Amino acid sequence: MTLKLKVWTGLGLGTVLLGTSLVACSSPSDQIQEENAEVSMTTDVSEPAQKVKSIEYGEGGESGESGTSGGSMEVLPIENRLAFMTGHVEAGLALYRAGKLEQAAPHLLHPVSETHQSERQGLDALGFEASLFKSVSEALSQGRPASEIQAELIAAEANLNSVAKKAGGSHADIIRFLMDKVVEEYSVALNDGVISEPGEYQDAFGFAVVARAHAEQLNVHYKTAVLEEINELISFWPEAPIPSPSPTSVAQVIAKASAVQLALPAD
Repeated sequence: MTLKLKVWTGLGLGTVLLGTSLVACSSPSDQIQEENAEVSMTTDVSEPAQKVKSIEYGEGGESGESGTSGGSMEVLPIENRLAFMTGHVEAGLALYRAGKLEQAAPHLLHPVSETHQSERQGLDALGFEASLFKSVSEALSQGRPASEIQAELIAAEANLNSVAKKAGGSHADIIRFLMDKVVEEYSVALNDGVISEPGEYQDAFGFAVVARAHAEQLNVHYKTAVLEEINELISFWPEAPIPSPSPTSVAQVIAKASAVQLALPAD
């Protein structure tokens, strides 16, 4: 029997060597946890519709997020930086549409704030329209419900899709990058089986959603299998992306992300 192994690195938690069969046998004590994670976003899901106070973040982004594992955002290929930013936007828009305005706010800063400017380098030349996202952020800060600005939300999503087509890159490589980010963010999000960093929990969901969009563009010989794995991964956020009181274990997310990567073409 041949055992395929996947090496996960860059989590700041050591290197995780796993096969899909090994992870299935993991006990809760085997789950990867990030110790001493600083809680900077509320897990309160009872959020009334109201004006969202102005929120500013330092260089780490929400919850101290640095953007890349062991490196600067500037070193990433433009298609990966775009996918990273789009993952945050997807999480933010989902939260906005769910009426969680304050939770949505930090995610939707990525296309507009100076803090996240490095993610956007080179995107203007590909047709990125920052004004669309500024309009969304302004509406959110005013406490306007998503139902009032559906046209703006759709336009913002369409702009990111258009830029992604022009950015190019290998869809399989982008999905690999996003799966690494899913594992990294989700591993930080949970502590002893409880969501201690909801921002990272939501980021991981957003990255999985963007990965699904790229899977739609894969060669037909791989598309179905990869989409099946990614859809199962996304199902791990049952109230997506609102934090769940009973979240899926880190081990299960790692196993499914590994399965996604194993289903991808080699190129």
